[in-house]
Amino acid sequence: MEDLPGLYQVCLQTGDGGADATGRFSDPAWLGHRFVGPYVALEPGFSWTLEDEAGPCGYVLGTADSLRFSHRFESDWYPRVAGELDLIRRAVPTAPSDLEFEQRRWFAHRRWEFPQPMEAFPAHLHIDLLPRAQGRGYGVRMVGMLLDAMRAARVSGVHLVMHPENDRARRFYLKLGFRTHTRSREAEVLVRDL
Repeated sequence: MEDLPGLYQVCLQTGDGGADATGRFSDPAWLGHRFVGPYVALEPGFSWTLEDEAGPCGYVLGTADSLRFSHRFESDWYPRVAGELDLIRRAVPTAPSDLEFEQRRWFAHRRWEFPQPMEAFPAHLHIDLLPRAQGRGYGVRMVGMLLDAMRAARVSGVHLVMHPENDRARRFYLKLGFRTHTRSREAEVLVRDL
């Protein structure tokens, strides 16, 4: 996980419900500081990068214990990036995009939402692949590696949160044995027993 800027770029280029979010943020680091950096720093045993000749083109990241991870995010990760986030906050665009506004609001409150019952699905994951890496089986293999690592850690179940209109992602996860736990206009939570 040496190319953190490259992973942040993958996050940005898939950050709009699977589509490219470049240009939707006054600072492109917003998404990476939430969805990539803390996993690489705090959960290296559950973090894998996919690279090709052009560099990073995907990743799968997760944690075996979401509640513990949220506490470590607050105590270990947030202090590392708080100064940079403060600078980003001060550079407020005249009209932040909905995506940027959502990240600003989330970092202001840092409220993690977990499925209930949490004990059944304590782990969670994120996977993002650039278009050049999609449709080639890499995603299935990468999620499989992560789920194997979670099983080895004796995790009972895993969840993930996705945009409810991302039908391609839903089909991918359903193929991997996930099922919808809850769904709203803002988010869909999928779960899988391990």
